[in-house]
Amino acid sequence: MPPSSSSPPSCIILKHMFLAAALAIVTNSLVCSAFGTTRTTKSRIIGTLPSFSSPRKTFSLSVAGGGNVEIPGGAGQPPRMPKEEEDKVQWDLFMKHHARGKWRGTWTTYDYMGDVVDETLASVNLEADETGSAVMQTHQIVMGKATSDCKTCFDSEDVRTIPVASYTPGQLRKNRLAAAGMVTGPSLLRSGAMSTELILSYGDGRVRVIFQHAPVWARGVEPNSCPPAGLKLYRTIVCREALREEPPSFSSENENPPKRGNPKFFRPVPPFLWHKKWKGTSWTWGPSSGDRGWNVEEMDEADAWHGRPTGDTEDVWAMRIPGGILVQCPRIIQSGQLGLCRLAWLPEDDAPEGSEYDGDTSKLLRIEASISALEPVIDEENPDMMIGFYPPELGSLRCDVVQNFGDLENVSILGRDMAVESLRPKNNEVPAPPVTPAASSPPPTATEKQTPPPAPSSKKSSDASSSNSSGKESKKSSDGEDESDGLKAVRQAP
Repeated sequence: MPPSSSSPPSCIILKHMFLAAALAIVTNSLVCSAFGTTRTTKSRIIGTLPSFSSPRKTFSLSVAGGGNVEIPGGAGQPPRMPKEEEDKVQWDLFMKHHARGKWRGTWTTYDYMGDVVDETLASVNLEADETGSAVMQTHQIVMGKATSDCKTCFDSEDVRTIPVASYTPGQLRKNRLAAAGMVTGPSLLRSGAMSTELILSYGDGRVRVIFQHAPVWARGVEPNSCPPAGLKLYRTIVCREALREEPPSFSSENENPPKRGNPKFFRPVPPFLWHKKWKGTSWTWGPSSGDRGWNVEEMDEADAWHGRPTGDTEDVWAMRIPGGILVQCPRIIQSGQLGLCRLAWLPEDDAPEGSEYDGDTSKLLRIEASISALEPVIDEENPDMMIGFYPPELGSLRCDVVQNFGDLENVSILGRDMAVESLRPKNNEVPAPPVTPAASSPPPTATEKQTPPPAPSSKKSSDASSSNSSGKESKKSSDGEDESDGLKAVRQAP
């Protein structure tokens, strides 16, 4: 019997709705019910799983990789700073590390297979007004360049200027800052893809990485005929930028070597330089706990994800780029799971012996952001029917600024690999955290004087988002498809 007109089946409603838009943008926002910063013992991170709730339904986010997130407000946790103070701290960080002028650089685009598909000379202009209360962002992209052979003539460039956004205190849009790092997004593009941008700044240079994930459907399913099965990575853009007269290049850095305290982008970085003893500071943020500051006395091996270039699960897409840059992100982001986007950078090496800066050791900058997407919106009148998706959300943010203080002692490569393997979850299960009283966390101590979050604590290591997306064993074909899970990328140019 055909269905009555007064009560159409939900599958027909879904089909027509998703033909119009695969990713619906709604005004409702996710309400975080349990997310905060972390505290650690010498071995593991302790806490509970995060979850997000809508007015009608609660969605628990599964994680993998060991370690969970602690509910804020426990013993030894400082209160969250007021919004006015938080906005001021965010603006100060934005002005100090990013809104400093014209960031000239090369934008390199990689596909899913890690091949270079495009390179563009461009600059990101973040220029403040005379009062320092507003910043205008524009992009200048070199569309063409003509070189003259005449000594009395000049080279010319066809430059296109694109206005992007303007910022004021308390109005940083989708930007979130933590120490020298910043995350932009996750944001939806007009094509339906999702963009997540990570930035690390050091001296007169910075590294920007943009991950773009597009909707995918199961093999054999017509795209847009039903909700997407996930968001699959299809494009990564890596930008090396500097406040210099010309974009950084191998020749320019050889002719004018950067001074100490500024990064050298084009230099050999042996893999063993990542495996050191590191100490410094860590800045964490969670929707409920806000900003937190930590002193990292020594980074634990389990927390040193920068030493595991292929990631902690099979679902991690990773690439190590010359110049001391490591990027990691989920291959596929699915509903009900947190995905970790990571960027690690070694901006400069140890100072040469006998030089003016002898004793100044190498630095390591890391930033990681957990994101969620494809969280369904349930119809209030019909709880069994989904009417769209919530916008993607930033779940947590962490930025580490650490310095090398020695080599690892009595640690072989085989022993380190075995120790890391023992920390991997078995059968996509989250290992139970060790039983440690919450009151055992150390009391907060004084913080540094620049623009840190209030009341940092001292600890062995910290991780605001040590959770990772549950991995699936995937076998790659030549066109970048995942053969085991049956998902096929639908590549869309934003």
